Amino acid sequence: THLWETLGRDFIEYEQVAPFLIPEEQQRRLLEFLPLFLKAWEQSAGVIVFPNIQLLASEVSKLLTKEIKRNLNGKPAEEARLALEQLLKQKGEAGDGHLLLKSVYLLSQTDMRTMWNIIGSGLPAALMQCLYLFFTVPLKKTSDDRETSEDDAQTQEMLVKIMLNMYKEEQGIEELLAADKLQSLIIATSSLWDQCSHSWKVPTGCVLRTISKAQTKTSIVYLQAVDCIKIAVQNLFTLADTLPACDVCEAASIVLCFVKDSYPVSSALLTEFENNDGYQLLLKILLRCEGLQQNEGDPYLDEILDMLTCLTTCGKTELKVSGNIVHPQLPHFDFERTQSSGMTVKNLQPFKVLQSIFQRSNDQHLCGRILAAIGTIWAWDRVNFFLLEWTLQPINQFTDIIHFKPHPVQVQFFRLVESIVLDLSYVPHEILKKVQYLIKENVVPFCTLTALQCLLSMTQKDLLFSDIFRDSGLLGLLLALLRKEAKILRKSAGTHLPSLKEGTEKELNAVMLNMVAALTARSVRNTVVLKDYGMVPYIKIFLDDECYRSATLSILEQLSVINYEEYMSIIIGALCSSTQWELHLKLDLLKSLLRILESPKSHSAFRTCSGFNGLLSLLSDMEGALQDPPSGQWAAVGQNCILELVFYALQGITAALHLDPVNSTFFQRNGLFEKMAEDLGSLGCFWAEGKRQIPVRLEKTRTFAEFLHAAFCSSEPLPEWLKNCIWILNFLDRMVKGTLHQESYFKEKPEMGEEARDDQEACQTQEEHPFAFKRPGNKLPASAYVLWGNPEEKDCTIVHPGAVCVMVRLLPKLYKEGYAQLSQEIQCALVDHIQSLVKSEKSRQVMCESGLLSTVITSCEDAFCSDSHPLHLPLTRVFEKLASQAVEPHVLR
Repeated sequence: THLWETLGRDFIEYEQVAPFLIPEEQQRRLLEFLPLFLKAWEQSAGVIVFPNIQLLASEVSKLLTKEIKRNLNGKPAEEARLALEQLLKQKGEAGDGHLLLKSVYLLSQTDMRTMWNIIGSGLPAALMQCLYLFFTVPLKKTSDDRETSEDDAQTQEMLVKIMLNMYKEEQGIEELLAADKLQSLIIATSSLWDQCSHSWKVPTGCVLRTISKAQTKTSIVYLQAVDCIKIAVQNLFTLADTLPACDVCEAASIVLCFVKDSYPVSSALLTEFENNDGYQLLLKILLRCEGLQQNEGDPYLDEILDMLTCLTTCGKTELKVSGNIVHPQLPHFDFERTQSSGMTVKNLQPFKVLQSIFQRSNDQHLCGRILAAIGTIWAWDRVNFFLLEWTLQPINQFTDIIHFKPHPVQVQFFRLVESIVLDLSYVPHEILKKVQYLIKENVVPFCTLTALQCLLSMTQKDLLFSDIFRDSGLLGLLLALLRKEAKILRKSAGTHLPSLKEGTEKELNAVMLNMVAALTARSVRNTVVLKDYGMVPYIKIFLDDECYRSATLSILEQLSVINYEEYMSIIIGALCSSTQWELHLKLDLLKSLLRILESPKSHSAFRTCSGFNGLLSLLSDMEGALQDPPSGQWAAVGQNCILELVFYALQGITAALHLDPVNSTFFQRNGLFEKMAEDLGSLGCFWAEGKRQIPVRLEKTRTFAEFLHAAFCSSEPLPEWLKNCIWILNFLDRMVKGTLHQESYFKEKPEMGEEARDDQEACQTQEEHPFAFKRPGNKLPASAYVLWGNPEEKDCTIVHPGAVCVMVRLLPKLYKEGYAQLSQEIQCALVDHIQSLVKSEKSRQVMCESGLLSTVITSCEDAFCSDSHPLHLPLTRVFEKLASQAVEPHVLR
C-alpha cells in the first residue's frame, strides 16, 4: 500500500511537470516510473491500486505506439520485422520496448475505461501492422535464437492478449482500420499460408476470429470496398490444389468466419462470397479432406462444417414449400400446427454443399459430420425437415447410396431416419419404401440389418406401423425370407456345416424374427397373414437356436390368440421332444407356456394337448438329477438350474388347474398327483430305498418355516439334499394354496448400492444360490431375493388337496443315511405343517371331499402301524381332524 501511495504521488508530480518537459525528458521520466509500477503490481499479487490508471494507460500506450511506428518507418519488411523483434525483446538495449509492452499488457486487463484509453492511443492500428509483419515475414532462426525462444513466447502471448482485449470492442475495430492492414492480413492468410511464420499461424487465426466476431458496419463496408472476400476466395482456390487438406481448412476457416459472423450486421460479405463461387471452393476443400487420419485437421474441418450448417439459416426470406402429406400418419401429427422457432432454413446453397459431399464421399468422418449437421438443423426447428425433404430430398436420396458408406455411417443414418418418427412423429412413406427396397435387395447384409433394426424400432413405437408394413409388403417379404432360412436350418440340423449362418447374417435372421414378432403383436390380422402363408411349421424350427428363441416364442404366443390348440401342440411337442440336456430350451418353453396359461381360455387346449403329461414327463426325465453329490452329466448342469426347471413345471401345472374344475377333476381322476409324487421322489434328493427308518430321540425341534429360513436365509449349514427337498416342499406348499403360478411368489428386494449385473454374472449368481424367481430384465444378487409369504400363515385354504397328498407321499422319503436326527426333525416339521394346513374347517372339508384320504393313509402305512414311530401321534391327530369331516364312516375304515 505504501508503494502504491508513493507511486501515486510520483505520477501526480509527473502529470504536473509533463507539459513543460521536452518529449525526450517526458519519455525518460515515464520509463523510470514503469519498473516501480511493475514491482508494485508483482508485490500486490496483481491488484492495482492507482488513482490515475486511465491516464497512465494512455501515456504508456501512446509511447509504445510511437516506438513501434519509429521502428517501422521507411524500412523494408524483413528489416522492419527484425526491428520489432529487437524493440520488444526482454533483454538488451531495446529493453524499454518490452517494458512498455508488459505495462500495456497488465493495464489492458483492468477495466473498460482503461481499455478505451489504450484503444484511443492508436495502438490497435500499430499492433495490426506488427501482426502482419510477424505473420508474413518469417525470420531465419540461428543457434543463438534458441536461448530467447522462451522470451519470444512470452512476448507473443502478451501481444496477442492485448490485441484480443482491444479487438473484441467495437471501438477497437474502428481504430484498427486506420492501419489499412486488416484486409492485407486476411488476404495473406489465404495466399501465403505455406510461406508464413509457422509460430504465428495459430495466434493470427485467433486474433482474426476475434475481429470477425466484433465486426461493425464500417469494417464490413471497408472489407467490401477492397474486394477482400473475393480475392481471398480466389487465392484459396489456388491453395486448395497445392497445400495439404488440413492446412487449407485452417486458412479457409478464417475467411469463412468473416462471412458468417458479418451476416447479422450486413449480408454484403456473404453475397460477395456466394457470387465468387465460395460454395464451390468449400466443396473442393472438403472433398480433399477424405482419408485424413483421426483428429488431423479436425478442429478446422469441423469449424467449416459448423459454419456451413449455420449459413443455411442466413437468408432474407422464408422458404415457402408445400408438400403432400401421405397418409396414414400418427394420430398426434399435425403439420398445420407445427410452430416455427425462427431458426428455419432460408439458404439452400450451403446445404447443397453438405448434401453433395455426402453423395460423393465415403469418408467415415466427413459423412458422419454431415449427418450430425442435418440432425442439428432438424433440432433447430421441426419445420426444417419438411423444408429440406420437400425441396432437396436429402434423406430420400441418401437411402439409395447408404449401403456404400462405412458401417458406422450406416448406423448413424438409420438413427436419423428413426428420429423422423420418434422425434418428429411423422411417417415418411417415400423414405420407408426405399428402406424396404434396400432390405429386399440385401446388397450389404450389415446395411440390411441396420435398416431392419430401424424399422423395428418404429414398429415398436406405434401399432400403426403393423398395418403400414403389412400393406407395403414388408411382412410378406420377411416371411418368405424366413421360410428360406428355416429350410436351411432344417437341412443342417445336428450338423456343423461351415455354410451355417453366423455373424451378421445370423443376427439378421434374429432381427427378421423380431420384426415379425413386432408386426404380429396385438395384430390379429397380421397373425392370420402369417398363418395363411403356412409359416407356422417353419417358425417353430427356429425354436432350437437360442439366438432366435425369444422372438419365435413371441410369434407363437401371438398365434395362440387365434388358435390355442395349435400353440399348445407346438409347445408341448417341443417340450416332449427336447433332449434331456436341453434345459434352457425347456425353461424358455415353460415360461412362454405360463404366459399363455394366464388366460383361462387356454386351459382346455392345454389339457387336450396332453399338457399335464408333458410337464410330468419333464420331471421324470430328471430322475437322479438332484443327487448329493451330483453324478454323471447332471454334475455339469448345476442343481439350481434343475430346481428352476422343477419350479416352472409345477408352476405350469398349477396355472392350468387354477379356477378350472374340469382340469382339476382330470388331473385327480387320472392319478396324476400320484405320478407327480413319484416323479418328484425320484429326483435324487428324496430317500428312494425301501428300508424301514429307525426312530431316534430328537434333541431339538424346528418348524417348517424355521427350516426354510435356515436353508436359505441364514449361515447355518444344511446338507444340499435337504435344501433341495425343502425347496420342492415349499413349491408344493404354494401349490396347495393355489399361489405357485403367481409372479409374486418371490419378492425382489434390491440392496442399496448394488448394481445390475450382466447376463454372465446373473448366471453365476444363480449357480451360487438356489432358485429365485426373477422378472425379465432383472439381474439381482442372491441376497436380493426373499420369500414372499409365510408357510405357517394362519387360516389358509387348501385349493389343491392333491398337492397335500404329494407332500404326505414324500414324507417318508425325507430321509438320508447318516442324517437320522436331521431327517426325523424335518419329517416332524412337515407333519406339523400339514396339520396347520388342515386346521380350518373349510380345508378339512376340501380334503375329505377330494376322495384322496385312503391314498394318503396308505403312503404313511409304517407310521400308522407302529406306536413307536415318531410320526405316529402327529399323523393320527391330522386324520382325527379329517375324520370329523368325513361324509361317510367307511372313508377312514
